[in-house]
Amino acid sequence: MALMTARRAAAELGVSYSTLKLWIHHGRVRTTQTAGGHHRVSDAEIQRLQARRDPSHAGDRVAPATDAVEGLSARNRLPGFVEEVRIDGLMGQVRLRIGDHLLTAVITADAIRELRLRRGDDALAIVKSTEVMIARPARAAAPRPKRPARARR
Repeated sequence: MALMTARRAAAELGVSYSTLKLWIHHGRVRTTQTAGGHHRVSDAEIQRLQARRDPSHAGDRVAPATDAVEGLSARNRLPGFVEEVRIDGLMGQVRLRIGDHLLTAVITADAIRELRLRRGDDALAIVKSTEVMIARPARAAAPRPKRPARARR
């Protein structure tokens, strides 16, 4: 796997360096970082991006599995790519990079094997839940302004 600088990758893709850097920071381009923090793009990633931009490669996609479902009721679908796969016994952990965020899912090792998930693969996180919790991030200890007192009648 050959790695190239972001400038060279941008030239290969026919986009500006700043556009490629935006794509990298939004998680659209998979890179490897050097010890100094510089991004390197693999030739396989260049080919993947070129195939997405070139409609003539649309037929090159892998056919869906024969037991694929017709539809799915879950609407919270988050596209990303597999950053890490770990298997330990019956269970496994899959970490997806979705933009600037990481999502970790714990699923069966059999499911990981059946999906043939590998680092760098495109994947889709589908969230279906009856509960969603929302939290506020902790803020600096700035006092909240008090509401004016109500006049009693």
